[in-house]
Amino acid sequence: MKHKNYFIPGLVSFAMLSVFSVAAQNTKTLTLNQAIELSIKNSGQLKIDNAKVEEATGYRQEAWNNHLPDVKLSGSYLRLNSPTVDLKVKVGSGSSGGSAPVKVDQAAYGILNASVPVFSGLRIKYGVESAKYLEQAAKLDVENDKEEVIMNTANAFSALFKAKEYVGLVKENLKQQQQRVTDFSNLEKNGLLARNDLLKSQLQESNIELTLLEAEHDLQITYKNVNLMLGLPDGTEVNPDTSGFHIAEPGSLAQWEETAHQNRKDFASLSYREKAASTAIKATKGEYYPGIAITGGVIAADVPNVLTITNAMNVGVGLQYNFGALWKTGAKVTQANAKLRQIQATEGMLSDRIRLEVTQAYQNYLLSLKKIDVYNKAMAQAVENYRITKNKYDNSLVTTTDLLEADVAQLQAKLSSLLSKADALVAYKKLQQTAGVLSISK
Repeated sequence: MKHKNYFIPGLVSFAMLSVFSVAAQNTKTLTLNQAIELSIKNSGQLKIDNAKVEEATGYRQEAWNNHLPDVKLSGSYLRLNSPTVDLKVKVGSGSSGGSAPVKVDQAAYGILNASVPVFSGLRIKYGVESAKYLEQAAKLDVENDKEEVIMNTANAFSALFKAKEYVGLVKENLKQQQQRVTDFSNLEKNGLLARNDLLKSQLQESNIELTLLEAEHDLQITYKNVNLMLGLPDGTEVNPDTSGFHIAEPGSLAQWEETAHQNRKDFASLSYREKAASTAIKATKGEYYPGIAITGGVIAADVPNVLTITNAMNVGVGLQYNFGALWKTGAKVTQANAKLRQIQATEGMLSDRIRLEVTQAYQNYLLSLKKIDVYNKAMAQAVENYRITKNKYDNSLVTTTDLLEADVAQLQAKLSSLLSKADALVAYKKLQQTAGVLSISK
């Protein structure tokens, strides 16, 4: 009976693992590039951005349509109640020279007018130009957010890889510890091992089981996050294919900074917005000038018993000028200039921020490469330390505590060495993102 409690954590662990196994509906192996393609396809943010591009395209089309003529058609049909009609033009050829009485009880007319702008103070031209710049900026916003989606996917992919590897290592360590408990139990029964040493081993086994439960819990949450990000069904177990993982050369910081200023989509987008603001100033100043248009129209009317008008066409040139623009447009120009200065100041701040982001990402990548070397050395040292400690323990030269500590150190060193490569991959992806080339070289 006294050994029954030692198996309870194991039974709980087995039950939890069984539940997780049943919950998983299918397994899907994906490379990082495949995961990126799925996340881009299913990204809600990118769908919003694409809708904004369509909106900007609509504004640009609307601005260009101002070149087209305005055509207006109006007409009316009227019922009249015995009006008094006094024609100033004499009708008929009677000797009296008078006009015959006219009865009018209805009338109808129609007017068709067309106007084609010829000159509008260049407001149309600059309006179209500004709308084109804003459309390009919206497209670049999509590319910038796409890089953010790719970066988030890389982080999630790395987190999934690390979670699965951690679970695997803990399971392996648990098996070794369970075997050690079995061996120690036999030794304790034969009086070759102190009861206290067996309890230490059993305590470590329980700690590893708790660690495994927490690792499995974290893995299930990571699965959920990845499934939502990639648009996969709930319960899908994604196996990250890390065959494409490789360590790239860091290059020089100056090269990365130059690449960033050439390829950062947010910087280019802001540049287009600066051009749009500058063009908007010209369009606003166009309100100082008159508008000239070619006009034409057709009029038709019918008043029974009185007159009928057909083929009454007119063509001419129309001039329109709003004198209020002389004292109202100045405030609009001031606002447009202020907006341009804001964008220019933001552009300067963004340039400095890009340099800082690139420097941080570059140094972080260098650090991750150095950590790989250190962790590899530490793993080799931990493995050798465990081997030596195990030999000493077998020869009763060290305590059980020393052996267990060496085992834990070996596990931690293996895990750190393995995960450092995933951290380096994420650090390099971050460096690519800060340089604006992540979507190009995904």
